[in-house]
Amino acid sequence: MALAKDYDSVMERSEEIMKKSLGLDYNEFESGLIAFDYEALMKAAAYSLEEIQEMQTEVGVGNTPMLELRNITKLARKYSKPGYGARIFTKDEAANPSGSFKDRRASIAVAHAKKLGYEGVIAATSGNYGAAVASQAAMRGIKSIIVQECYDSRRVGQPEIVEKARKCEAMGAEVIQLTVGPELFYEHLSVMEDTGYFNASLYSPFGIAGVETLGYEIGTEIRKKCGKDPAMVVCTYAGGGMITGCARGVRRAGCKSTQIIGASIDLTGLSMASDNQFNLKSCTTGHTGFGVPHAMNPDTGDIPRSAARPLRYMDRYVTTSQGEVMFMTEMLAVLEGIERGPAGNTALAAAFALAMELPEDEIIVVSETEYTGAGKHIQPQLSFARDNGIEIRFGNPAKEDIPGTNIILPANAGLFHYKEEDLHRLRKGLIKKSAVRTKDKAPTAADITFLAEDTNTDEEYVKNVLAELGLI
Repeated sequence: MALAKDYDSVMERSEEIMKKSLGLDYNEFESGLIAFDYEALMKAAAYSLEEIQEMQTEVGVGNTPMLELRNITKLARKYSKPGYGARIFTKDEAANPSGSFKDRRASIAVAHAKKLGYEGVIAATSGNYGAAVASQAAMRGIKSIIVQECYDSRRVGQPEIVEKARKCEAMGAEVIQLTVGPELFYEHLSVMEDTGYFNASLYSPFGIAGVETLGYEIGTEIRKKCGKDPAMVVCTYAGGGMITGCARGVRRAGCKSTQIIGASIDLTGLSMASDNQFNLKSCTTGHTGFGVPHAMNPDTGDIPRSAARPLRYMDRYVTTSQGEVMFMTEMLAVLEGIERGPAGNTALAAAFALAMELPEDEIIVVSETEYTGAGKHIQPQLSFARDNGIEIRFGNPAKEDIPGTNIILPANAGLFHYKEEDLHRLRKGLIKKSAVRTKDKAPTAADITFLAEDTNTDEEYVKNVLAELGLI
């Protein structure tokens, strides 16, 4: 008997579909109304750090160059007070096979799918991860399907997203392109059910474990190069996989005092689920439209429990502007001879502003670069913005930036800035959204302990928030 394929029917079968497509029974990790055993979920990836390094090495993933951005550091010092302006390094993840750190995530997910005997892999993404999955699937000799949120209702797609679809197809993937809206995960689940392919989810323990090698390399390489640990590692933050995996790896390297900083483009006021606002942004990822919702509600998407838990690991969350990211992209090319795409340059723009506040003997590391070209280049992105009525001019981003209305390029490098996001607001939001799982029952002691871990606070903090919300 054929299964019903309407939206409601497929979504009702989502847990069953996801369980079959990952080979994991998430019920095994549940331990309360809210709580689940996060570390047990991560151990379900079933590979040691050494095994992951070996799996990545055999497909040319990882061990990417650590580059010191000497000229950009000099420029930061020009605008810093005497004795300030930390040394800025970046991990050149564009050296991975598909051109981004996402190869680390895809390498383990695809290798595991191959090991389990799946015919193919499937991923829901409009970003670099699709190209990474397609690349790794080609290397491992299995099929791949990428489900991509690409267009608004006019069938107009952003240059960056269209470029990523081209790259996925070039590497042999079948790409299913959709308009913005709730159909992304419905289509993903439906196709996954029909094909029986492995769910190479961005948020599985396999994907997050694959990123731990990045953080480990950062910690060990900086210590070897500089004789000390980095003061900060700045990660572009969207769904939380980079910051989660990288932080875990930095800890494995023994860098106990290194701060983990999340950085996003501030798109306050724009909804990523809005048809008419979807194209009013220049970059498709690394912005608050993903970062803020994922921080407060990580267990949304294509798996029951996400292994990407950003609030467990972020010491700070800062935002920059679209104009500063565009300016930094040009600055990196002109001053350092390195032309790279916008995702890594989001973290670099924030790192440049942060570096001006640190003593010059300190070290700040940007965790990634990504490939650029075609639609991922700043020129087509700025042209697309102009075509959509966005004003583009030089000025002071801190005072003049209005997401969806303008792109303000800094009039000079001294105008790079960052805004501090309120982690208390995000933690409170996570606790409130998590409490929905209790269905009006009081959270258990295990739930409170879990929420303290998930928000990187303590049980007293959680109890106070629950009391403030009237939930205990």
